[in-house]
Amino acid sequence: MGARSKARKRAVDILFESDLRELDPLALLAERVGAPELPPVSEYTISLVHGVVEHREDIDRLLADQAHGWALARMPAVDRAVLRLGVFELLFSVEVDDAVAIDEAIELAKLLSTDDSPRFVNGVLGALAAIPRGS
Repeated sequence: MGARSKARKRAVDILFESDLRELDPLALLAERVGAPELPPVSEYTISLVHGVVEHREDIDRLLADQAHGWALARMPAVDRAVLRLGVFELLFSVEVDDAVAIDEAIELAKLLSTDDSPRFVNGVLGALAAIPRGS
């Protein structure tokens, strides 16, 4: 697993934990960055978590629009975290190509969630990628 893939997984871990424990993701991130007993948190992980938090309202609105039949609150928490990260990289980050953002999210879903999750993540992110930017 490459450095960016590891950073994405770490970001999903933080987003997932903050969601489950109803904590501020940035406060949890600060705890992880300063914890000497834990592995170091990369700059890319920090930028991903900050980006998701900064764009969370738009991300959640987009997910609610595209996840037909699935309310955000009804989604498994890990899928929510993977999708939030995927939407951030897909639509709000200029550092990552669309195909890479989608592929990385699918790989995280394969690694962390159910057998059905990769297909769900692919469908939602694929639909968002197909929307012309600026719409």
